[in-house]
Amino acid sequence: MLVALYPFVPVLAVAISAVAAVVILVLPEDARRVRTTVNLTAALAKLGLLLAVVPFVFSGVYPAIGWDLLPGLRLELRADALSMLFALLGSILWLATTIYAIGYLRDDPHQRRFFSFFSLCVTATVGIAFAGNLVTFVVFYELLTLVTYPLVSHAGTPAALKAARAYLSYALTGGLLVLTGTVLLQLAAGTTAFEAGGTDAVAEYAATHPVRSVAILALLLVGLGVKAALVPLHGWLPLAMVAPAPVSALLHAVAVVKAGAFGIVRVVADLFGVEVVSRLGVLDVLLVWACVTILYGSLRALRATDLKERLAFSTVSQVSYITLGMAMVSATATVGGLVHLFHQGITKIVLFFCAGLFAERWGAISIASLAGLGRRMPWTSAAFTIGAFGMIGLPPLAGFVTKWTLAQGALNADRPWVVAVLVASAALNCGYFLPVVIRLWWPPTDGADAEADAAAGAAVAEARPIALKAMLIPTVLVALLSIAAGMFAGLEFSPLGAAEQIVRGAGR
Repeated sequence: MLVALYPFVPVLAVAISAVAAVVILVLPEDARRVRTTVNLTAALAKLGLLLAVVPFVFSGVYPAIGWDLLPGLRLELRADALSMLFALLGSILWLATTIYAIGYLRDDPHQRRFFSFFSLCVTATVGIAFAGNLVTFVVFYELLTLVTYPLVSHAGTPAALKAARAYLSYALTGGLLVLTGTVLLQLAAGTTAFEAGGTDAVAEYAATHPVRSVAILALLLVGLGVKAALVPLHGWLPLAMVAPAPVSALLHAVAVVKAGAFGIVRVVADLFGVEVVSRLGVLDVLLVWACVTILYGSLRALRATDLKERLAFSTVSQVSYITLGMAMVSATATVGGLVHLFHQGITKIVLFFCAGLFAERWGAISIASLAGLGRRMPWTSAAFTIGAFGMIGLPPLAGFVTKWTLAQGALNADRPWVVAVLVASAALNCGYFLPVVIRLWWPPTDGADAEADAAAGAAVAEARPIALKAMLIPTVLVALLSIAAGMFAGLEFSPLGAAEQIVRGAGR
């Protein structure tokens, strides 16, 4: 049966969460058990489908299906090795975030709206992963912008509405740039197809029209840089932290921010081709841009006193490692950038899950209010510690694999100064993560007032033990996954092994 359905795998993967969104929307608000069943069934079905076809895709058999809108203009969904890496990340974390959100929103009166748009968000993300050309990518990219807006504004407070409007204005402006670049490229080259190593027609156009090609690339990369939160296009991201914890986790780990970074990978590696972009002189600009963002995000994280704000600026820094890897003309660096797509996702989502648990259990929002919570919430604090150490890049965690691979790639590309940036970033990571870990486990002796403030929210949280367990289970499991991704990085089907196979298959 799987063989017969294989060509339709990309459509089925997109459709599962889309159907779930419709079903959830038509269910009455009080049908919570049915809604939970639909959520979990859809998340498990999507993940099971993708896991079942992983061996086929990584053996080089790519299922694809498309529709001709106009002569020369085609919508296409295609599952290749790179799209599978991104789609699997989305599916694994959708399941984890669904379980977490069920507990987090246990008493929320607007669950139907939330989970419906939540499923549509995953639909758009998987559509982005399986887009076979830039036209299809733009369709799902813009859909992601629209369906994420109600999630950011879910609380309905003035702060939430302000953040959602800021997000929408940033994302739509960036989307307009991407759309303009797509139209210009389609008209100029006659295709926007994604092909490993770059599309021949686009490469030929770049060779004969370098100035126009640079202009089109600039439109695409700046537009994608908005969602990828490259400085100075990152302003929407810290504001969006007013969203519920499951939304913040999804924004940072797989959906919006990763969609921008994934788009940069597709444009550079599979549309124009790394060599073409390098000849046009754009890679050097992209490399410096990524390095500036890495350092800026870390410096801003040092100054943040709110935990989610600190994590937000950490994301600004960490996601740029993906762009950094693509901007060095080195196969090893490219592997580092691609594997970080997965590693940053599983590590950062743990940190946002923990932030939500700290807030729900003890009302702890500021970093000062975390003092001593290691004793009260040992499992959550242990998971946060694992996530923090992963972001710093300590072995044997997934983050270490990323940074080690990127450093090797920088040396292979004869760019030792990039290693200095990575070392500086790691030092800054220590500067803004270690004080949080120390405060959790070894609170300052004068922190009694902070601990009292943290305990203020305990009365409400104490009444929700089932909800808290639903939030804790995926937090701990994904933290363990981040350990496994580092410890077993040498296996063929590890994220690192998959990234190496993608790069070998593309001849990058």
